[in-house]
Amino acid sequence: MTSKIIRNNTHGLYTLVYQLHGMYNPDKINNMINSNTDFDPALLPGEFVKIYGGNEKDARTFASPARINIIGEHIDYNGGKVFPAAIDKYMYVAIRRRADTAITYNDIKFPGTYKFDVNDNFSYRKENDYANYLNGIMSILKRRGCTFPCGFDVLMVSNVPPAGGISSSSALECGFAYAVSELFGFNISRRDIALIGQQSEHEFMSVNCGIMDQFIIATAKKDTAELLDCATIEYEYVPLELGDYRFVVMNTKKKRQLADSKYNERRSQCEQGIAALKAAAVPLPAGKYTNTKDIPDLCSLTVPQFESCEKVLSDNVIRNRVRHCVTENARVMEAVAALKAGNLNRLGELLKASHESLKTDYEVTGIELDTLADAANAQKGCIGARMTGAGFGGCAIALVHKDSVDSFIDEVQEKYTKIIGHDAGFFACKSGDGVREIK
Repeated sequence: MTSKIIRNNTHGLYTLVYQLHGMYNPDKINNMINSNTDFDPALLPGEFVKIYGGNEKDARTFASPARINIIGEHIDYNGGKVFPAAIDKYMYVAIRRRADTAITYNDIKFPGTYKFDVNDNFSYRKENDYANYLNGIMSILKRRGCTFPCGFDVLMVSNVPPAGGISSSSALECGFAYAVSELFGFNISRRDIALIGQQSEHEFMSVNCGIMDQFIIATAKKDTAELLDCATIEYEYVPLELGDYRFVVMNTKKKRQLADSKYNERRSQCEQGIAALKAAAVPLPAGKYTNTKDIPDLCSLTVPQFESCEKVLSDNVIRNRVRHCVTENARVMEAVAALKAGNLNRLGELLKASHESLKTDYEVTGIELDTLADAANAQKGCIGARMTGAGFGGCAIALVHKDSVDSFIDEVQEKYTKIIGHDAGFFACKSGDGVREIK
């Protein structure tokens, strides 16, 4: 017998058709899929058994968070400092060993069963869809010398909006990598979980991402954000004390895939910028580096140093890209200082300045994100908003007074729909923990 769960999202985000094989009562799952209610992870072991058989107690469940980047966009791959936080939206992985060497992947919200073998030489195949992210992790683990004595079954479900700019792909990678490590006793550190996820993106998915997304997802702690130096992988937990304010995530609902966007183009432009600066060998005013030939990355420049040598960059586009990296890195440090001092208004101003730089100098926003940010910044109770993530669609964040959240969402929704022609998605969030097992 085959049962179908069909979701026609009235907000137009996506239609999900999922076929589950076996006899079971789908009412509770249908209620969640057909509403805006997040999937309850307590139901996942039961759904696992309905697909794979056996006992619920034998399936281990792991949670992996989405993230917002409070500030510090497109500088993680330029040696910059970033300031992300994990949030309380999770993807969940239920996993159990098999008696043979087969691997089976299923997802509650997305159709299709994917089958492989632990002895496979994993390679990217378009038809494998999300399974490519998992197989990329498997490829890296095997290359690191991890030995699999048997196969395993996986059932996943996510409450993270896909392609929304809050790192659903990194949540998938890190959650799966951590689950496999724990299941087979590999004892891989959280730092290495992040690096494995990044390596998989680079080599398997052909996306030259920085380390920020995977790192915060692997290492986050609730009630904190992380100041992460992407050049050294040194980090500091900073208390995320927002008082009466909440971050609201605003989803453009514009489909955006990182590999298909201009992300790699922006990275190439930054590489051209640092190459030009190094070749020019321009003396610099006081700072760690005194000549542009010595700088290891763009974010090693201070704002005054950049201003002293920017004319070397004859290409206006390249100059703008470099300007964003240098000024954004400075904004990160200002934002951390503002948060530590309890100066939320200053933090809000920096969020606005970050968005303007991403719009004007880095050109990664677009009409959807600009509309959300402009509408949000015009609302009473909002002290700052900006895009977050890679851009070209995806999400923006706004810092909103808790008493204004409902009216804020209504007003921004109305303005966005009027201009864009379809609605956006909204949710207020709190900070969350990094990847972990749910006992």
